[in-house]
Amino acid sequence: MEGIANAAPGLAMIAAFACVAGGVVTIRRGDRRKGVLMLVMGVVLVGNVLIWTM
Repeated sequence: MEGIANAAPGLAMIAAFACVAGGVVTIRRGDRRKGVLMLVMGVVLVGNVLIWTM
């Protein structure tokens, strides 16, 4: 179980980068609302990782 707990912040950071990249692509394709929501989700994931590592 400890291995999963150690891997969670890394997986969350990968997901955050994927959300930011997907949000930028979605905004460029014209769906601004969904793109901004994906960018916000990426920021929230990074905030969660910061809290977990403190």
